[in-house]
Amino acid sequence: MDLKKIKKKLCLHHLRRNECKECDRASICPHQRKKSQCKECGGSSFCIHKRRKSRCKECGGASICEHQRVRNVCKECRGASICIHQREKSKCKECGGSGICEHQRQKSQCKECGGTSICEHKRRRNVCKECGGTSICEHKRRRNECKECGGSSICEHQRRKSRCKECVYKNNIDILLKAASQI
Repeated sequence: MDLKKIKKKLCLHHLRRNECKECDRASICPHQRKKSQCKECGGSSFCIHKRRKSRCKECGGASICEHQRVRNVCKECRGASICIHQREKSKCKECGGSGICEHQRQKSQCKECGGTSICEHKRRRNVCKECGGTSICEHKRRRNECKECGGSSICEHQRRKSRCKECVYKNNIDILLKAASQI
């Protein structure tokens, strides 16, 4: 595209005219999002399951591969976001991924870099009780480890799955039987 055509499409704020919240109010909803991409306004980018159409497995979204994963991060499909080390490019230390900081950690979770997932108490935001993290339940416990909430880490014997002797024993038997059937 030539430079004149590009400049015609940009507004005074150097954004595409249809995406500028200042210039083109017609395509911006009351929640300050593009109307098509606002869930609350019933945007056209969402399916009946309240998910992005392209990423909804039930609707057969265009971004879902034959392995029922998002296509660009599917290792089996050799997605565009997968590096030669079989990791997401942005998270690969060996490739120098954009999501890795100078301390060789994920940027968002690095305390020294002030990552976005770190709260003012120097903890991961989602598990900080003081901040009311999303992984903390109403009983002030980690949601997945709360018996009262039916956490995913709690087994049928009302113990943590990883510490329940009965569940660990049963799981080991299942692994051995599976391995034996493949021989």
